[in-house]
Amino acid sequence: MEYKLTFKEYNEALKKNKLLGLKCNSCAAITVPPKMVCRKCASPDMDIVELSGNGKIETFTTVYVAAEGREGEVPYIIVLVALDEGPWIMGNLIDIAPSKATMELIGRRVKMGHKVFCGDKYSAGDGARPLFSFET
Repeated sequence: MEYKLTFKEYNEALKKNKLLGLKCNSCAAITVPPKMVCRKCASPDMDIVELSGNGKIETFTTVYVAAEGREGEVPYIIVLVALDEGPWIMGNLIDIAPSKATMELIGRRVKMGHKVFCGDKYSAGDGARPLFSFET
């Protein structure tokens, strides 16, 4: 079995502000980030789809102790976003100071962008991650 969408291809698309996922031909669930099989029914029969990157915040956390290589970025907010197409993904939230983050963030509409982070000793180089801002 081979990947329909590799993580490298997913990452390269993110660098171009495109969010790619996999739509299952058996149950129509969308899997993102890419996996070998459907997140819902485990079918390997999936096709690549481009997602809007729009959704709403389901929950969030503020990070005060950074992972190695991100020490200069704290504090920052990580959100779990339910995309309009169904799947949930994590990313950083901009547009609000971490000290101002309250439970009022939950349910707010956001749109996705991206940020490229430099690689560290645990990665294979630069990588893009979703970055969310409030919809206007």
